[in-house]
Parts: sequence; structure tokens; C-alpha cells
Amino acid sequence: MNTRVTEIFGIKYPIVQGGLAYLAYAELAAAVSNAGGLGQITAMTLGTPEKLRAEIQKVRTLTDKPFGVNFAIGQHGRPYEEMLEVAIEEKVAAISVTGGNPKPIFERLQGENIRTLVLVAGVRQAQKAEELGADAVMAVGQEGGGHLGRDDIGTMVLIPRVVESVSIPVLASGGIGDGRGLLAALALGAEGIEMGTRFIATQECVHASEAYKQAILQGKETDTVIIKKTLGAPGRVLKTEHALSIISREQEGVTYEDIKDMVSGRANREYIYDGNEAAGYGWAGQVIGLINDVPTVQQLFDDMFAQADAARLRINESFKVSNQV
Repeated sequence: MNTRVTEIFGIKYPIVQGGLAYLAYAELAAAVSNAGGLGQITAMTLGTPEKLRAEIQKVRTLTDKPFGVNFAIGQHGRPYEEMLEVAIEEKVAAISVTGGNPKPIFERLQGENIRTLVLVAGVRQAQKAEELGADAVMAVGQEGGGHLGRDDIGTMVLIPRVVESVSIPVLASGGIGDGRGLLAALALGAEGIEMGTRFIATQECVHASEAYKQAILQGKETDTVIIKKTLGAPGRVLKTEHALSIISREQEGVTYEDIKDMVSGRANREYIYDGNEAAGYGWAGQVIGLINDVPTVQQLFDDMFAQADAARLRINESFKVSNQV
């Protein structure tokens, strides 16, 4: 495949792996890059600059392909400046920014040969990212897992709106997990896709617990809920006992301080590492309804492109019939 995304990031296929807090480490990132996409490691959940450097170097022992580093800089995030310096010193191919204002990061990256992506959930955010110099934006619809926009806009509407509002490439995210989603994204004007939830259910996502992967496999599209909406930071998670408890507390009108332990990184790890449904939560999008196996990343890519090609041929046949009529 050839789009501006493949050209800009030096990859074979326009598929970007999401940042995936506490999960996006060397094994997964390298597997995605080796399969032709852009793998990423998550910086902020590694904890220290030294651990980030070690993880970057570990990826390089597993692949010689481009990969990125994701910086999730949300409202309650830790300082990221030292981590950013490590990524620059290690000359990573790309840096993506999610959950906060990318301006300080972009200012520091000026003059560096590092490509940039920004996760957005609306037109204004995409335009601002373009003004700051982003190479591409990843637009996430309301179906997606993890943190989302506040306006409840679905992928089918969001993607063409963002595409017509910026001149830089747009990657579609949210509700995409197979070849049909890839083809649909391209039809909407996107030049690639970003996937998060689908990559959790792969063999190379070695840090995800078996319980987490099984919940994704067994879950239907109705088995996710939105937490932290009343806190101004909505995010989609699996419908667990703990997630429903968070929502119940929110309905009582609590503040962030009241439930910060319930929505913490520790609570996230309780579930995604240990499978403790009563004490933790796991990010996941509505695409779980389309996930039925745990392949290798290479198998996933092979299946996606076979499915996309079959869908393309089916569409072509439909147009032929229409033209004959």
C-alpha cells in the first residue's frame, strides 16, 4: 500500500499501533513494525528515563524497522521532559502525543529528524495539531477504547470531517479491527488507521493477562462502558464490576480526588496484569464485538489484507452491476 502515511513514516502499511498504557512495550512494538506497520512503545508508564532507554534499545534488538514512542500527557500525568530527551537522544523514528497539549513537545522537537502524530477527537484539535507542525493526526471516534473526545462523535462522521478540515494525513481510529475497517477508513478519506484494542488480543502483547484477552474475545460490542465522563476525561473500558462501581460513584457527584484510586494506573494494572475484575479496569473499544482470535501480529496483518481485498472486489462487483443496469 502507498499513502502519505507510509511515505512519511517509512513503513509498508499505513497501520499504527496505539500507545496502550502498561502494554505497549518492545515485543509488541517490534512485531507490528516487522509486519509492516508502525509499532510504538508507551513512555509514561515505564516510569523512568532509564527504563525508557532500555526499552527503546530492546526494540532495536528485535527489529530494524521504524517504530515510535507514545507520550500520554493527560491532565494528571507525570512530567515527561526527561523521557522526551531520551527519545530524542535515541533518535526514534516517530513520537506520538495523546491526552494533552502537544505544543511544548513540538517546540522541543524542532530541528530534530523525528516524525510526529497527534491523537485528536475533533476538527479543532486536528487543525491545532496541523498548525503546530504535526506530520499526521489520528482521529478517534466514540467507539474507540481508552480516552476519547467529549462530544460523542462516531468514527463514520468524524473521519471525513477531519479529512476535509486539514491538509495533513489523517489516520482513522475507533471501531477498527479488521480489513473491512481498514477499507472503510480509506473510503472515508483517511490514509491509514490506528488500532489499540485489536493489538491487545495478539500473541506478542505479552504483558496482557489471559483474563483480559479472554474478556476481549468473549465480549460483545455492548460490553464496554464510559468512565470518567463527569471528570472531563471520558474513556471506554470493559464492563467490569469495578468499572460499574466507578460510574456509580460518578453519578453521586464525586470529584477526581474522591475516586482517584479507583481510576488510577494501579487499578488499571490490577486488571490488565492480574485479571482482578473486582479491583481494576481494562481499556477496550466496541470493536471487541469483532475480535474472535488471538493471532500473531503477522497473522493479523495477513488476515486483514485478505479481508480488505475481498471486500474491495465485492464492492467492485457491486459497481459493475450498477453500471450494467
